[in-house]
Amino acid sequence: MTGTGGLGAERIVEEANRLVAYHAAISRAMTTERTSLESGLIPVTAYILVACCEAWFRYPAMIEAIEAAAPAEELGRSGRRPGSQVNPVYLWSVPNFYLIGRKLLTTLQLAEDPPERTWRVLDFWERAALAYRADGHRQAWDAGFVVRPYDGDTIATLLEAVVPVGEGGIDRLAVKRLSATLMNYLFLLYFDTRVGTGDTGPYPLPDGRILLVRDFYRLGQSDFWWSEVAQDVPYHHLTAGLVLEDVSVRVNDWGTSLTTPEDYLDHLVGFSLFTTDTPDRSLRPVGHDELDDLVAEVRAAQARLYRNVASMSRRDKIICGAYVYFSFLRPFAEAAGVADELDWTIPLATSGPVFDMLEPIEGTNTAPDPDELHYYAPFAEPKAGLGG
Repeated sequence: MTGTGGLGAERIVEEANRLVAYHAAISRAMTTERTSLESGLIPVTAYILVACCEAWFRYPAMIEAIEAAAPAEELGRSGRRPGSQVNPVYLWSVPNFYLIGRKLLTTLQLAEDPPERTWRVLDFWERAALAYRADGHRQAWDAGFVVRPYDGDTIATLLEAVVPVGEGGIDRLAVKRLSATLMNYLFLLYFDTRVGTGDTGPYPLPDGRILLVRDFYRLGQSDFWWSEVAQDVPYHHLTAGLVLEDVSVRVNDWGTSLTTPEDYLDHLVGFSLFTTDTPDRSLRPVGHDELDDLVAEVRAAQARLYRNVASMSRRDKIICGAYVYFSFLRPFAEAAGVADELDWTIPLATSGPVFDMLEPIEGTNTAPDPDELHYYAPFAEPKAGLGG
């Protein structure tokens, strides 16, 4: 959808405010519950603020270009397969990064705030999110912390390759070692953020057990220019099927599993592993005899990556981290076939005084102000007689 879809000024404000209020309530609660934000190695707060300001300035025009190639609904549906980063955390991030940028820039009176821009971003999100989930809900928050985008054939494929964990099957420690290695490596590769790993589920099984699906994204060389250290990592995307017994699982909109008990891998009874590094992006099994070599290659890449990141200047770390966050829109552009036509340069809109202002900021890990009236502020209603 391009243009305003025939909506007049009053309707645009009404729709923008509906979606701003929706995100404000949920994001305030999720942000209050988050774990530590700042890192000893990487200036996370500074790069998030840079990325969010870039998102405010640039996402509306980029989204218009993306939707000129494919509608949001089609892009949302494209994420219903393993290996796609049109997923819950990227969907959550596109509107919220934009709204955080709006909040900062308008508070500091550094930008005008026409409601049409916000409506365009949030309307795109809503249509993509509804199509991604295809269950009438927009987010896991609305659906009891359930995310089940994969169809029956995909789940059947993951289950057909499951082998027992423990005696007579794959070693539990080998699975734990693989999971920890991949998650730690991707946490650093994505500059101290967990979005390189995405969980979906829980998928209930007939025997009372549950399946949790875990995707590992962009393990190898990619648009992250610092990923050159991963030239020997044999896979780009991996998808694991985890069959759990006597575990309660909730999956949030950051692609993170919340389990009871916490040591859920001690309750793992079945495991399968696939890659979507195939011409048609279909699932292909990964042999369990490859796990030790895979762990070794990933650990070697992580060691090289850590040395490189540690030697970076603060400014370069901020640019890399801001690119990770700003490019959360990129999977949608890739699905639309226009990613290479868009400019992903960081910094661009913030280059100069805004970047210089944000660069020295350090995070405090404080929760949102409970006395703040609006986490994201609504728009004023247009005056009578103005607009269509």
